Amino acid sequence: MRTDQTMKGVLFAFASFAAYSWSDASVKMIEGALTPYEMGFFGAVFMLVAVPFLMKPGDRWADMVRSSNRPLWVLRFFSAAMGTIGSVAAFTYLSMAEAFALIFLLPSFVTIMSVIFLKEQVGVRRWSAVLIGFVGVLIVLRPGFRELSIGHVGAVFAGLSGAISIIVYRAVGPSEKNISLYGAGVIGVLVILGILMIPDFRWPTLVEWAMLAGYGLLAAIATVWLMYAANYAPAAVIGPTQYSQMLWAILFGYLIFGDRIDLPMLVGIALIIGSGLLTLARERVKNVALPPAVASDPQAAAVMTPEKSES
Repeated sequence: MRTDQTMKGVLFAFASFAAYSWSDASVKMIEGALTPYEMGFFGAVFMLVAVPFLMKPGDRWADMVRSSNRPLWVLRFFSAAMGTIGSVAAFTYLSMAEAFALIFLLPSFVTIMSVIFLKEQVGVRRWSAVLIGFVGVLIVLRPGFRELSIGHVGAVFAGLSGAISIIVYRAVGPSEKNISLYGAGVIGVLVILGILMIPDFRWPTLVEWAMLAGYGLLAAIATVWLMYAANYAPAAVIGPTQYSQMLWAILFGYLIFGDRIDLPMLVGIALIIGSGLLTLARERVKNVALPPAVASDPQAAAVMTPEKSES
C-alpha cells in the first residue's frame, strides 16, 4: 500500500512540474509585449485561485498576512517579487532550457546561504556539488564568447529568490502556517509589481489575456498538485522530479520556439542538474528541513515539502 501511495505522489509531482513548465511557456509566448512587472502582477492575480485549496482546517484568508516572524515574512514579500521579475525576464529573453539551467542553481545558493545565515555545517560533498554547479554555469554562459543579457541576470535572481524562500522556512521552522508563506509571496508580487507596472501599463489584448491566464492558473494548479504529492510521498522522493522541467523546456524550445541546444550547453546543463541532485541527496542524509510546497514562486516550491512528521 505504501508503494502505491508513493507512486501516486510521484505522479502528482511530475504533473505539477509539467504544469509549471507550461506556465513558463505561456510567459514566453507573450514575447515581451508586456513588461515583466505587468506579466508578473496578473500572473499573481490568477494564482490567487489556489488559496482555498491550500488552506487547512482552521486557516483564514487573514492568515496570509499573519506571521510568527514578521521580519522574515517581509523578506519573503520582497524576495518573491524579485524572483518573479527575474523568472519572467529569463523566460522572455532566454531559451527555456538555458533559463532553467541557471534557475537550477537554487540548491547551490541554498547551501551558501545556509552556511552564512544559519551557520549550518557543510561538508566536502556539498561544497563539491556547489562547485560543480558553478562550473556548469560557466560552460552554459561561456562569458567572453557569447553576449549575456538581462535574461541571464533575471534567471540568477530567480534562483536566489527561491533560495531565500527556503532559508526563510528553515529559519522560522514548520510552525509557520503554509498559507502565511504563500501569502507573503503572492501579496509581495501583487503590491510591488502592481506599483512598478503603472508607468508602462498597457491593457493586454485578448490573446495576451489567454497567455497571462495560462501563466497564473497553471502555476496555481501546479502548486496544489505539488501539495497533494507531498501528502503521498516523502520529500526525498519528490525532489528530483523537478528536473523533469528540463525535458519539457527542451521539448517546448524545439517544437514551439525553435530553440537549439549545442553540446557545451548540454554538458553544462548536465553538470548543474547533477549538482542539484547531489545537494538534495546530501541534505536528505543530513536530515535538513525542506520547505513546504506552497511557495508562491515555483523555484522555491521545487525544493519540496517537509516529511509528514514535520508538518
